[in-house]
Amino acid sequence: MWGTINSILAAIDNYVWGVPLMALILSGGILLTIRLGFIQVRRLPLAFHYIFHGEKKADGEVTSFQALCTALSATIGTGNIVGVATAVVAGGPGALFWMILAAFFGTATKFTECMLAVKYRKVDEKGHALGGPFRYIEQGMGPKWKWMAKLFAFFGVLVGLFGIGTFSQVNGIVSAVKNFFDPNVAHPVTIPGIGTYSAVVIVASLILAICVALVVIGGLHRIAKVAEVVVPFMAILYFGFAILLILFNITEVPAAFATIVKSAFDPRAVTGGVVGSMLVAMQKGIARGIFSNEAGLGSAPIAAATAQTNEPVRQGLVSMTGTFIDTIIICNLTGLSIVITGAWSQGLEGVAVTDYAFKAGLPFPAQMSSFILMICLVFFAFTTILGWDVYSERCLEYFTNGKMKAVKVFRWIYILAVFTGPYMTVSAVWTIADIVNGLMAIPNMIALFALNGVAVREVRDYFGKGKHLREND
Repeated sequence: MWGTINSILAAIDNYVWGVPLMALILSGGILLTIRLGFIQVRRLPLAFHYIFHGEKKADGEVTSFQALCTALSATIGTGNIVGVATAVVAGGPGALFWMILAAFFGTATKFTECMLAVKYRKVDEKGHALGGPFRYIEQGMGPKWKWMAKLFAFFGVLVGLFGIGTFSQVNGIVSAVKNFFDPNVAHPVTIPGIGTYSAVVIVASLILAICVALVVIGGLHRIAKVAEVVVPFMAILYFGFAILLILFNITEVPAAFATIVKSAFDPRAVTGGVVGSMLVAMQKGIARGIFSNEAGLGSAPIAAATAQTNEPVRQGLVSMTGTFIDTIIICNLTGLSIVITGAWSQGLEGVAVTDYAFKAGLPFPAQMSSFILMICLVFFAFTTILGWDVYSERCLEYFTNGKMKAVKVFRWIYILAVFTGPYMTVSAVWTIADIVNGLMAIPNMIALFALNGVAVREVRDYFGKGKHLREND
């Protein structure tokens, strides 16, 4: 029976994350890029300036930098290490080309959805801000679309609780720790009715659950404070070692870029027909880019709506740097490391591909290189757990019409899901999570197409009136 159910779910998953959804998200990015005058290129320097220069006397709960870090905590995760490797192995080096292309257009999408989140958010008398796709669907498109806003919120809760936020990240952490400290399960522990696991897995899951609880119970402010410290640290750490790998193999870089571009349009010429056609490279690259930076999924706007700002366009600019950092920098460094070292053609899968690249490319003993990657993976996955708790809580708050008691109960359920994550073995759970993750994007992209005129007017008003030139900005 489970085999039949898994087959049905797999078919649905392939359809949801198939060409139609990717075409919807990519075409939305292209439309917004053109209509906003390539804002991701022209205003990128200003966007980075805004990251470190917050507004004075602005509404919101956390600083623009904290809001960005909260969003990055959710997007910079196992996908940057494991997901990129999977895409390059399945689609060839050319998948990187399409990943970067999707991220380029996705930056305009991220700007638009985060700008709309601030424009249509609700801030109460205590300064509590609630915004995201559910708000701009209902407020921007009109009350008759509230059902679609509720649908988005419902999917958001499910994805955080059962998918990206818990099970997949927890498994990524404990697997990395186990593979490093106890790869052969030399210290087995039998849990009655569940199975036999390495003692490392049990200890790691317990420590992880406690760490998550200490942060999550404190709510958004504590998560944001942790994120603004951990996210820059982990991004700089990974960036530093990836750059070091590239520098020590600098003579291979020109050939790697040539391989990436050639494989993007003719994979068989590079792979000998191993990974299939250009369509496969395109599909794997675009899908992984979307999955990694979440542009178009509607998650980042929820964090953006909490930012202390009075200018929607300003926060949109800050938020769009997240896609640039996540995919164009971090994912690209992972992919380039894999191509330079030839890790993609070694017959490996998942994290083992990136692990091979680090061992082969870094001037350190193999064990040290593996340890570095494990630390990065643990930090990446841990912060994703925190970020998706914020998203799920805000979706639940909207779905229940502001019942905060439900949100507080949800936090404990979320922590329980983190603790039990390593022992979840039913593949259907991950497949369902993947499906609802994709389904989040549909109502969000419909709203972005419907409200693209609003985005254009907001941008013209902001820059036309010279608001970006004011000293307070």
